[in-house]
Amino acid sequence: MVGARPNFVKVAPIHKAFVKAGDDVEHIIVHTGQHYDEKMSDVFFRDLNMPKPVMLNVGSGSHAQQVAKIMVAFEECILEYNPDLVIVVGDVNSTIACALTAVKMGVKVAHVEAGLRSGDRSMPEEVNRVATDAICDIAFVTEPSGELHLVNEGWSEDRIHTVGNTMIDSQYDSLAAARDSSVLSDLKLQPAAYCLMTMHRPSNVDDEVQLRDMLSVIDWISEHVPVVFAAHPRTENNIQKFGLDWKPTENTTVIPAQDFVSFLSLMMNARFVVTDSGGIQEETTALGVPCYTLRTSTERPVTVDIGTNVMVNPVKADMITALQDPVNNRFKKGKVPPLWDGGAADRIVDILKREYLK
Repeated sequence: MVGARPNFVKVAPIHKAFVKAGDDVEHIIVHTGQHYDEKMSDVFFRDLNMPKPVMLNVGSGSHAQQVAKIMVAFEECILEYNPDLVIVVGDVNSTIACALTAVKMGVKVAHVEAGLRSGDRSMPEEVNRVATDAICDIAFVTEPSGELHLVNEGWSEDRIHTVGNTMIDSQYDSLAAARDSSVLSDLKLQPAAYCLMTMHRPSNVDDEVQLRDMLSVIDWISEHVPVVFAAHPRTENNIQKFGLDWKPTENTTVIPAQDFVSFLSLMMNARFVVTDSGGIQEETTALGVPCYTLRTSTERPVTVDIGTNVMVNPVKADMITALQDPVNNRFKKGKVPPLWDGGAADRIVDILKREYLK
């Protein structure tokens, strides 16, 4: 089951691992349509060499509307295909909607990226994570904190499998293509000479005052180092909605949402990355690129404990204080977490075939 950009990246290696493992297991990819425009969906299937999915075409709506539409559509899908197992990934609305539908219909559910917790229930993703893990049968875990959380929540250890990170599998598979990408030359950028910036989290962009502060931080960074601001549609819409008069400085390049390979190239060549994304914390740690995450909590603590990630309180003064280091070429060093070696999907498929799909 996939529904949004992060799902596509995490599922592509699982698809490839099933293909490589032989034809004794039939698998299909079902796309709910939670992310449905070309830049946020179709291009990722092309970049990641994924087959055309079964489309549910649920589209947008409030959280309740979207979850409800996915459940109704996915119920029909289960009735048609009668699966032995449903695999859900990540923490988006499609994740909880498909897990809940499958469980209620008596189908086993495996959750890839299980056990991650930020402790912040104001984040819709945190509610999705907790609720999904509460009803799933099988947990595939990316880092030690995930296993600890699940055990504390009553999971038996025999149902928990620490396998690594399929997002990093996709990243490693695409490194050669990213090195060949023309995006740096197209944007007239030099390697290790710019800051890559993203922001989309509601707590940062849905409030006018906070969004103004975030944009002013971009302006401050650009006084010291060129900024490439990958503008999420949500952020662009809110800049217009609030009537903000923000104009990027001459040292700031605003680009739209990128395809997977282009964005990977921008990440791997950045001097440092500033973001509020969950997945980018992991991707930069795997690349060894310094990352500054503008949030008060993270569900991926391994990126802070041993990776390149630094948590920054998203208050203007605190952001500017923390970002003094990277603009002055002072960076945190990190290591790649255990099992983030490109083999997570192979481990998942091996465990499923050996223990659950006999």
